[in-house]
Amino acid sequence: MFEPLRLYGAAASGPRWPAPGELQRLADARRPPPASRGGAALRFVTQGRKARAWEEKYEARIYLKGEVQMRPDNWHDLLNALVWLTFPRAKAALNERHYRALLDQQHSGVRNRGPLQDVMTLFDEGGVIVAARDRELLRLLADFAWQDLFWRSRGRVITGMRFYLFGHALYEKALNPFTGITGRGILFEVDQGFLAAPLVAQIASLDQRLATRLLDQDRWRSTRELAPVPILGVPGWCADNVCETYYDDAAQFRAGRRQESRGV
Repeated sequence: MFEPLRLYGAAASGPRWPAPGELQRLADARRPPPASRGGAALRFVTQGRKARAWEEKYEARIYLKGEVQMRPDNWHDLLNALVWLTFPRAKAALNERHYRALLDQQHSGVRNRGPLQDVMTLFDEGGVIVAARDRELLRLLADFAWQDLFWRSRGRVITGMRFYLFGHALYEKALNPFTGITGRGILFEVDQGFLAAPLVAQIASLDQRLATRLLDQDRWRSTRELAPVPILGVPGWCADNVCETYYDDAAQFRAGRRQESRGV
């Protein structure tokens, strides 16, 4: 499950909790260095006191100053930083959508969150990138056809489908996975060349494609555009899912209606 974070997670590991400065060195060594879509270089900083000015709020501060705030010895914030290092373009795209929505709220005086912010938050916290060379496998996932996907098509899933955790809250749950843990997927059709490429090349490709998808102004009007993904159903991610009866658990593998907007 943690494979996408392997490069930066290994670099940040050590006998003590990594400080923002250590993560900053990893960011500065990246080419190109990560930046917000507001043009500010990414900086990992210790979280300060509660913001008073609108421009100092969490998402606005990232967009305007590039500052990602972190609490000491906090898994949630550390994993968020590692996702920033791994998927910098996609994270910057999410941040821009949040920032623009907050800016609209500031100008209009509306205080309630809109559906766009709900979608962006749900994916930022619990997102999964799903890539497959076989469109039929993506359709089975979008149709909640779990036994057809994970059991009857198991061989095709293993050879031709990949799941990449994105949401930092989902990574945090994966530290101690529990039955029913569910991500929210964005689906991509890929070719055999993508699947044969090294992981670092796959991540770079998905980072760009995901950023483009997230910035699409015609999408993300409802959280139903994100496809539920029962994480422990993925072959190899749970020792118990090697039996067909594992997928009979309706509480974990729920039925649902098809959503066309989940398509690639």
